[in-house]
Amino acid sequence: MGLNLNDKKAVVEEVSAKVATAQTIVVAEYRGIQVSHLTKLRATARAQGVYLRVLKNTLARRSVEGTQFASLADSMTGPLIYSISDDAVAAAKVINDFAKTNDKLVVRAGNYAGKQLDVAGVTALASIPSREVLISQLLGVMLAPVSGFARGLAALAAKKGEGSEAAPAAEETAAA
Repeated sequence: MGLNLNDKKAVVEEVSAKVATAQTIVVAEYRGIQVSHLTKLRATARAQGVYLRVLKNTLARRSVEGTQFASLADSMTGPLIYSISDDAVAAAKVINDFAKTNDKLVVRAGNYAGKQLDVAGVTALASIPSREVLISQLLGVMLAPVSGFARGLAALAAKKGEGSEAAPAAEETAAA
């Protein structure tokens, strides 16, 4: 059963609101995938903060019209699932990881910050670590010199402590 005009407007408004804050959109063909597998994909996407939805292509085109993702409209043909995220790599990572385990999900195209991505581009984007991982790696690099300096000071203090304790013991032996 088709959507009436008010339902279509509501869908376009909802998707347009997601697109307005998005950094990445990935489009994949889902033909032949079992419902249970799509349910797992949706759960994974939800956990990653990715908006995942099967949409009519005309409604999706209207949602991206006039945005940085307008160039993606050319790729919107066939049965597609749309992955939209505020995180730069989350949408690509969710779709790409699922496509590795399920060959019926075929990545068609993507768009990151207004730049059209082909399948190889989506795969490359998905291989980038997430924002949290990059931040933790940066903090590790920033803390390495400080922690090395602290370990050096601790070793120096321990060495001086051993030397000063050995001297009083030698004096006691000489006095006896």
